[in-house]
Amino acid sequence: MPSAAASSERGWLAPAIAVVAAVTGLRLVALAFNRTDLFVDEAQYWFWGQNFDFGYYSKPPLIGWLLRAVTDLAGSDAPFWVRMPGAVLHGITALILAALAARLADARVALWTAAIYVTLPFVALGSLLISTDTVMAPFYAGALLFFVRAGQGGRAGDAFAAGICAGAAFMAKYAAVYLIPGAVLAVLVAPALRPGWRNALLMALGFGLVIAPNVAWNLTHDLTTVEHTMDNVGWVRTGANLRPGAMAEFLASQFIVFGPLTMAAFLWGLVRARTAALRALAVFAVPPLAVVLVQSLLGKAYANWAVATYFAGTVLAVWVMGARWRWLALAVNLLVAVALPVLTVLAPWPEVNGQTLLHRYLGRTAMSEQILALARAEGLPVLSDNRDVLADLFYTGRESGVPIYAARPEGRPEHYYAQNFALPAGFSGKLLLIATAPVDCGTGPVPPAGVLNGTGTWAGKGLTPYVIEAECLDAAD
Repeated sequence: MPSAAASSERGWLAPAIAVVAAVTGLRLVALAFNRTDLFVDEAQYWFWGQNFDFGYYSKPPLIGWLLRAVTDLAGSDAPFWVRMPGAVLHGITALILAALAARLADARVALWTAAIYVTLPFVALGSLLISTDTVMAPFYAGALLFFVRAGQGGRAGDAFAAGICAGAAFMAKYAAVYLIPGAVLAVLVAPALRPGWRNALLMALGFGLVIAPNVAWNLTHDLTTVEHTMDNVGWVRTGANLRPGAMAEFLASQFIVFGPLTMAAFLWGLVRARTAALRALAVFAVPPLAVVLVQSLLGKAYANWAVATYFAGTVLAVWVMGARWRWLALAVNLLVAVALPVLTVLAPWPEVNGQTLLHRYLGRTAMSEQILALARAEGLPVLSDNRDVLADLFYTGRESGVPIYAARPEGRPEHYYAQNFALPAGFSGKLLLIATAPVDCGTGPVPPAGVLNGTGTWAGKGLTPYVIEAECLDAAD
């Protein structure tokens, strides 16, 4: 933890590495005993990696590439290896942000930045569940660091590296686009960080080179991810409906995502941003939060949508905290950082009101195994229109030899499986249909082909297997 060594401008790196390595190592140990199933998004990201492309239905491709590389190197597709990169990537991000803090502030702020970041609630969760936010994190932080280095030193290599990092962040999650308005505002409020026109062009070149394959993919795939983003925004298609209560709820959620004391320090830092360096951090942090706040007022917004705020925001918050405030913030963060992995190890305990606390992350593998066993017994391929069912079937059934199909979409596909793995036109023969509603092929209800015991996320959902002829799908339409 922070000590007298931090008083030296060069004294932060060794203790920061020690803190981050200790936290990351403990997380990996806990992950080895994690008893939860892959969540629907995690299974989908893994599956993307099995089907290499320069873009996917809802996100850019970097997470799929990363998971394919890690699981191939490990020689295993077990949940541990799918999730393992999360803790490592956040550990790397903590050290990059510490380097940024050392450059803008001093060694003590750098060491505390590493300690506070690596224990943040969203980092603790992102170290348990692999997500695009986590893959974006080190590249977003790297873009900030190299941007500052380019502004301070004027070196072309730093400018190009800033663009490369920004491009890689964009290839992980499109939220990295917030770096652009942040950079524009930073050079306005902190003239010392102006990189010059040559370096600005080098940044743009590096960014463009990295994202070009995904841009080309989108242009040749009907702007699939753009369409999905518009679906998420919601009000763009259906019209705005002001929801001040939802905006207040989203803002409150940020005190959970970023930690209550850390979030309070961040907001205080926005008010106290009187130096050029503090103002630069503030303007890099504000655009994501401001945009998602507006989105939460006009439509839906998930708590993690503003995570890009908290890379520069962590340095800003730590910088304005006093010593006691830092220790209290760290203590609060550690409570969450310890509790979350403990819960995954103890799952399915505890129960709240008769339901397992982590029920969304349980029962998926068990359901898929039941479906696959029935499909093998019947000698039939499986068909479903449920994204959650399909995601885990493709993961759990990766070596089963059972063909798995999504229902043919009516109009624009609603998910990756319907887009790329829909039941082929002209398919004939029997199918094992997994549905939640009774099936009628025109001659009366089809009797269930068995009973599926739903637990965890599937408890009470009524998933039922039916053996049908493919022609039944046309009759149902």
